[in-house]
Amino acid sequence: MENCLFCKIAEKKIPSTAVYEDDDLYAFKDINPHAPVHLLVIPKKHFSTLSDCTVDDAPLLGKMLALAPRLAGEFGCAVSYDEQGQPVAGFKTVINSGPDGGQEVYHLHMHVIGGAHPWRGER
Repeated sequence: MENCLFCKIAEKKIPSTAVYEDDDLYAFKDINPHAPVHLLVIPKKHFSTLSDCTVDDAPLLGKMLALAPRLAGEFGCAVSYDEQGQPVAGFKTVINSGPDGGQEVYHLHMHVIGGAHPWRGER
């Protein structure tokens, strides 16, 4: 897509703070974070929304999801456990799709959000 913001970021035509890159994916820090950790994971191949993906894209989507806990670990918000084996930390993944889903940039992207209960408005 010629005017896609995230395509331009993945192509390094627009600067970003990269945290991961391979042949298929690019991850970077959100410029307007809603939590102490707020990363975006995008495929380099353009999909406007998750609804534009097919079963043939399952390996790429799986790769995106598998990257989330790795990045969460690198940024200190991976799931950890207390002495009794109970989870005490974690992160949230979000994919917004379409206008009713809250999507603002029409390039498939996954948010990796972590820190002290960022989904409750705490920072």
